[in-house]
Amino acid sequence: MNPGLNSGLVVTTHGRHCMVERPDGTRLLCHPRGKKNQVVVGDQVMWLAGAQGQSDEGTIEQVLPRRNLFYRQDEIRTKSFAANLDQVLVLIAAEPEFSAHQLSRALVAAEAEKIPVLIALNKRDLKEPFDRAWQRLAPYRDMNYAVLPVALKPKEEGQSESPSRSEAGDAEALWAALQGKTTLVLGPSGSGKSTLINRWVPGASAATGEISQALNSGKHTTTSTTWYWVDEAKTTALVDSPGFQEFGLHHIPVARLASLMPDLAAHAADCRFYNCSHLHEPGCSVTAALAAGAGVSAARYKIYQDLHAELSQAPRY
Repeated sequence: MNPGLNSGLVVTTHGRHCMVERPDGTRLLCHPRGKKNQVVVGDQVMWLAGAQGQSDEGTIEQVLPRRNLFYRQDEIRTKSFAANLDQVLVLIAAEPEFSAHQLSRALVAAEAEKIPVLIALNKRDLKEPFDRAWQRLAPYRDMNYAVLPVALKPKEEGQSESPSRSEAGDAEALWAALQGKTTLVLGPSGSGKSTLINRWVPGASAATGEISQALNSGKHTTTSTTWYWVDEAKTTALVDSPGFQEFGLHHIPVARLASLMPDLAAHAADCRFYNCSHLHEPGCSVTAALAAGAGVSAARYKIYQDLHAELSQAPRY
């Protein structure tokens, strides 16, 4: 190994640039070597300092092996969120109504990388919408996904009143689930991601502004993934991700889809044919479970049908 190489952690990326954190906590701008940027947030890298007069910049020489990589892929491009994660937190809200299709896509992507998932349903204070949303999440609780109720509210300037007992309990439960882990926070616009990040990383807005300025990326509006340390000991990290409208799964082979949906996977091994598509074959245990109401809901099966049709037409890379 080149004795001039230094280790570091990628904490954000923008175009051809990335910010790398040294072991002592200081950060510097780095540029990946080569034409294609293969560096993502969460990567452990080896970098080489620039020439004299450019000591505040470096070049990424090597990306160390990853434990996992959470990403999505559509017909045009691949979007990598982060690497080396302990879990993914999917934050959704009672209002606006969350998309079960989008939630399921994120879960499939996480299952493909064997990354544990925590689902948090925000806006518990909106009783009727929350009750409806909580009921829609019943199949996911039945699949043994951890689902937490939360009521995340931004603290107004000068606000001093204490949160209600239920709100405090929700926060404690969520904090306990995040403790000691690197968590990617994923969710649509309006779900409360920024409120969650700012709750445990009070300087997040200022930090992203400084990073944005360093990367010459202009106004920061969560258009890139960013790593935040929550505690001084650096044992707990939150990785903020940009919102998304679509979540492509074109990197998932269609034959693997059912095995990445736990409610279907629980029955798929008992099908008569080893290559059963779970759509029309005789002796299919998945469709039998659907008909009997035994662990496969109509809504979840419809999501499977839609994804199966989509992935059957997707080009393989």
